[in-house]
Order: sequence, then structure tokens, then C-alpha cells
Amino acid sequence: MAMKIRLARGGSKKRPFYRIVATDSRMPRDGRYLERLGTYNPLLPRDSEERVKMNIERIQYWLEQGAKPSDRIARMLEAAGLRPASERMNPNKAKPGEKAQKRAEERAERQKAAEEAAAAPAEEEAAPAEEEAAAE
Repeated sequence: MAMKIRLARGGSKKRPFYRIVATDSRMPRDGRYLERLGTYNPLLPRDSEERVKMNIERIQYWLEQGAKPSDRIARMLEAAGLRPASERMNPNKAKPGEKAQKRAEERAERQKAAEEAAAAPAEEEAAPAEEEAAAE
């Protein structure tokens, strides 16, 4: 049997609440599950202790039995220190669009020009001071 540790949605419309469950991968998202392992409430602030609650011992048990965590659960386990951090491959969708890239390049050029302009007067002021010191 292909086991998964994943989220099962509860809560009303626009008020999500999730249960972390161990289930057969062929079952529907909100369908039958074997064991409830915790809860996840995305409406709470990120630093709240109540946002993610997990029964660590039972999650470890299911992982040892061969259950595969979903992507979101894997991230939660990494945050809890139960899994090593994995390198993710960001899809091309995550890259900014053409116009945003052009704006970023123009912004970088303007900033570089401003830094050069700010550095040029400082060098000019330093040069006469050195000449005066050499003349004395």
C-alpha cells in the first residue's frame, strides 16, 4: 500500500483548516485516513505555536513504515528539524517577467551611476588636499 502523509482540508469557505493525516495515496484529499497526526491553521501568524501542531513520534513511525510526505508536510518537517533541508528546483514560473527584469536592470544601472557620481567628488576633494600636503 502506498502511504502518504498529507493535509486534509476542513473548515468553511475562505476559512481553511487542515489536519495532518497518514493515508493511502489512492484515497481522496478529504476522504478516509488511517491516523490523524496533527493540525495546520494557515490563518494564524507564522510565529504562533498553534499554527502547526504535529505528533512527532507518530510521524516518525509512519516515515519509518515508508510513508512519503507531501511537499508542504516535508517543509514543515524541515522547519521542525525532523528532515534535512532539501534543495528545491524553482520552476521558470518563479522568475520575474520580461518587463520586471528590464526594470531591475535599469534600477541597477541608475544605482551604479549614482555610486560613481558620489565617489568622483570625494576623489577630487582628496586630490587637492594631498597636493597641499606635498607642497609643505
